[in-house]
Amino acid sequence: MAAHSSTRREVLGGARVVSPSGIFDAALAVDGGRIAAARDGEAVTADLSGHWIVPGFVDMHVHGGGGASFSAGSAEEALTVIGTHRAHGTTTMAASTVTGDLEDLARQAAVLSELVEQGDLAGLHFEGPFISPHRCGAHQPSLLRDPDPSDVRKLLEAARGTARMMTLAPELPGGLDSVRLLVECGVLAAVGHTDGDYRATREALDAGATVATHLFNAMPAIGHRAPGPVVALLEDERVTVELINDGTHLDPSVLQLAYRSAGAGRVAFITDAMGAAGMSDGRYPLGPMEVDVLDGVARLVEGGSIAGSTLTLDVAFRRAVTVDRLPVTDVVRAISANPARLLGVDDRVGSLEPGKDADLVVLDEAFTVTGVMRKGEWIVRPPLG
Repeated sequence: MAAHSSTRREVLGGARVVSPSGIFDAALAVDGGRIAAARDGEAVTADLSGHWIVPGFVDMHVHGGGGASFSAGSAEEALTVIGTHRAHGTTTMAASTVTGDLEDLARQAAVLSELVEQGDLAGLHFEGPFISPHRCGAHQPSLLRDPDPSDVRKLLEAARGTARMMTLAPELPGGLDSVRLLVECGVLAAVGHTDGDYRATREALDAGATVATHLFNAMPAIGHRAPGPVVALLEDERVTVELINDGTHLDPSVLQLAYRSAGAGRVAFITDAMGAAGMSDGRYPLGPMEVDVLDGVARLVEGGSIAGSTLTLDVAFRRAVTVDRLPVTDVVRAISANPARLLGVDDRVGSLEPGKDADLVVLDEAFTVTGVMRKGEWIVRPPLG
């Protein structure tokens, strides 16, 4: 869907605006691509009565969409992914790769880093190859390797300063040293696809890891005598936990457990979407592997493991409010503010505050997207009154 640009000042009125300080029935002005305060007595140019205005969504873990994938190493495919998710309200995203050989991942990073530099992406997230063969999920087992710090550094150098996060299994040889290297380089160390126990996870957190990659998925379950990584990640105030709220990866009761344990300030909703997001059922590539999508659920052709999701963040938002019954303000934190903070872009996006980029989403009473604006341009134009 084409963006509609406007250089004139717009004043959006009549909607419930979700800001860091609460929910207000107030006009929101957009001027020069940034959010501005509406002036006293200023005329409303767009009546959005009966709608919500929330910050643009921020996805820190997404692999593909629109039939395309970041792992293709193609700028054209990457732009298709970006455009697909923008139409669903995700105005900021980090590109996630899938396990491959180091040379191929370096080539992908070179292409994607250019899109970061030109402002289309907020950074890169390497998911694999430094993950456990026992919890590899939809990653090619033959391409997995231990997290040797020298290999980690090669990928960071290939990303030319655009790497924002790397998921690894810290119990593997070199894991803790790699966590320390990532922290030293200003890159988020995320614990995921791990077969480590509670103690190994605690050691990773003390070494500087601060993110749980799709909590519960691709890691040992909670046991009453063997609490495993989930308990360690939930109990540590330094950790933000990713949650895939598509109704497939997590039962609603488990999502509620994580939300209550971590609190709204430590939850980040992600999609972990692969190429089928925004598309119909069928067969799709996921890195070097193939995935069948049936009834919106993606599974590996060989083995049948769940292989990412077909989720978009507008669906995650709607589920969080209507199914999980979370407060709208908490959902906005989990889907915009928290991931923006982790990616280091919260000075520009993630909340509706004067001076920040005019990235916003308009939702109707059923929490369905009717409008998307990025940097003051309508990507999806709402029914303006």
